[in-house]
Amino acid sequence: MTYAFAALADPTRRRIFERLATGPAPVGQLAKGLPISRPAVSQHLAALKNAGLVTDHAEGTRRIYRIDPNGLAAIRIWLDQFWTEALANYAAEIERSPGDTP
Repeated sequence: MTYAFAALADPTRRRIFERLATGPAPVGQLAKGLPISRPAVSQHLAALKNAGLVTDHAEGTRRIYRIDPNGLAAIRIWLDQFWTEALANYAAEIERSPGDTP
């Protein structure tokens, strides 16, 4: 999971990852509009792939990239633990009587 967060710490990688959220895409499509070269986008995709956040497969001469749901699920499970704790603390606060001190 550390690799996933490290990979997403880079703003360009986050932009590429966000573009993949709309659906699978080849490097050329992902590179459109970005201020970096297509080979640089490929390097960022390699970092995302090594972090377990994207997968790819061949379609003819192109590589098609997509978000890896397993990598994304690991991040979500990790973040959900904080949400569960926050909800439990909120419920405890609501159930506390007005005269109780925190």
